[in-house]
Amino acid sequence: MIQRISSGGPWEERFGYSRAVMAGNLALVAGCTATVDGEVVHVGDAYEQTRTAFQVALWSLERLGLSASDVVRTRMYLTRADDAGEVGRAHASLFKDVRPAASLLVVAGLLDSRMLVEVEVEAYRGSA
Repeated sequence: MIQRISSGGPWEERFGYSRAVMAGNLALVAGCTATVDGEVVHVGDAYEQTRTAFQVALWSLERLGLSASDVVRTRMYLTRADDAGEVGRAHASLFKDVRPAASLLVVAGLLDSRMLVEVEVEAYRGSA
């Protein structure tokens, strides 16, 4: 069985994707940014943008009956290598005890130049 979650974000309908998909026991959350109600928040603050992006992802997981403790993998895409410490600190504030497999990648840019980070999350039902 496959379950799809939409957050109502501006690009989901336009680009044809779901915020999160649950396929069996595996939950996959699409790239999340610090976009809230269609507006980029915490402009210039990589730490707060990362926390906000992960909160969007965790909200999606909660709608699927999962939580941060079920997260097995995270990916963080940042536009400025100098922000790695703040992005990592934000990740640790949410996942220090979970310790998922994680990737931190520097990319040329994101859809909106005010976005400093985009995150992806994968979770597994029954991982505890």
